[in-house]
Amino acid sequence: MIAVTGATGFLGGAIARALRERGDPVRALVRRSSNRSRLAGLGIECIEGDVTNGVARAFVGARALVHCAGMLGRPGVSEDAYMLVHAEGTSNVLAAARAAGVERVVHVSSPGILGPTRGRDADEEAPLAPTNAYERSKAAAELIVRAFEHEHGPLTVVVRPEFVYGPGDMHVLGLFRMIARGRFFYIARGDAVCHPTYIDDAVAGILAALDRGVPGRTYHIAGPRPVTIRELAETIARAVGAPAPQRHVPAWTVRLAIRAARPVFRLARRPLPLDETGVDFFTCDRHFSRLRAERELGWAPGVPLDEGVRRAVAWYRQRGLIAS
Repeated sequence: MIAVTGATGFLGGAIARALRERGDPVRALVRRSSNRSRLAGLGIECIEGDVTNGVARAFVGARALVHCAGMLGRPGVSEDAYMLVHAEGTSNVLAAARAAGVERVVHVSSPGILGPTRGRDADEEAPLAPTNAYERSKAAAELIVRAFEHEHGPLTVVVRPEFVYGPGDMHVLGLFRMIARGRFFYIARGDAVCHPTYIDDAVAGILAALDRGVPGRTYHIAGPRPVTIRELAETIARAVGAPAPQRHVPAWTVRLAIRAARPVFRLARRPLPLDETGVDFFTCDRHFSRLRAERELGWAPGVPLDEGVRRAVAWYRQRGLIAS
């Protein structure tokens, strides 16, 4: 049996479904407030708990664990909140897994902890250089993993999937909607590089790490190629049938507007639609080498950006999330 944390989320849910599809019994650690109906329909056992407390019972009898629970970066979340889930939560999960006799843990991290890559494909040995609260908490979690292994021996394979998108994802739905409605604008020139990874490719890479990854090693799970923000936006525009975005706004103007708007949104108790971390995403290069995963796991991504975006748009339209 394989245990999964974060199984009610986008990536964790896809991992749990893929494990069931290949015949593995799956147990999911789920919070009381989470919707678990889809998991139950797949024959996945659900144990109520939270990575910040009450995890031990979920891992008893598991031969392996995929630790995917976390909070995605979004405006308005405090650094303490990220640290509680990612750092303290990971510490709790590792201790409980060891106590339950779990043989292998796959820890889902993020290559964003390496910071801007500045024109190069950063590999797994690049130094940690997180630039925001989310990345700092994910970096702290990786350090906890390695400290745990230094004390108890290799147990964990770390995977860093990058910018995962596709059917089921709600995190970047706002980007698709803005482009579909003609409201998207480039911050600066639109030539910063990101590295999208289609959900099926990400799941296949993570399962390859589960099956063949070397404990103590880290693997980047990244899409076929890095693309500029402009290419990403134009690809989405073609898929939704909208004109390609043309407007540009200087980054300093956007940052100034964020600072001016923050007190207003705070008074209204609403999160900002965009913060400085979002500006960094649209203006800083982030692309990563996946050569280690190809060599050691025998994994490579297979879904190109245009096809992945087309599938995502079809899923959104089927559910009325984007107008046809």
